[in-house]
Amino acid sequence: MTRQSSVSLIKLGDSDQVLVDPTEDIRGHRVRDRDGNDLGKVDDLLIDSEQHKVRMLRVEHGGILGFGATPSFIPVDAVTSVSDDLVCVGEPRDRVSEAPRYDPDLVDESEYYESLYGYYGVAPYWSAGYVYPPYPYYRF
Repeated sequence: MTRQSSVSLIKLGDSDQVLVDPTEDIRGHRVRDRDGNDLGKVDDLLIDSEQHKVRMLRVEHGGILGFGATPSFIPVDAVTSVSDDLVCVGEPRDRVSEAPRYDPDLVDESEYYESLYGYYGVAPYWSAGYVYPPYPYYRF
């Protein structure tokens, strides 16, 4: 894989950007794996502000009332379907739970995202020939 010199994603919630169609905002949706097991809920969408595209889902699981929840990042390329209140991914729960964890104090962001795309077996968005997945399609 050819790594982009600097991969930097920001949470949609921390930006001044908004979705063109508010009905496409999946924050708060439950997330299920390919077998129907609950993985948590979409806490936020990670976007690259240069191309204005959603690149990752930030999914929180565990904890009580939002405290102690653990975040996982899932590339949008792993999403298989979206409904009114549900996002489904094409991986089993064990695979998602064993994905590389992000720790900003210990991990270089670019290396982390490259390893995460590799873990899920999808080409990173900065690689040559990358095509943004047709569904879900997010616009800003």
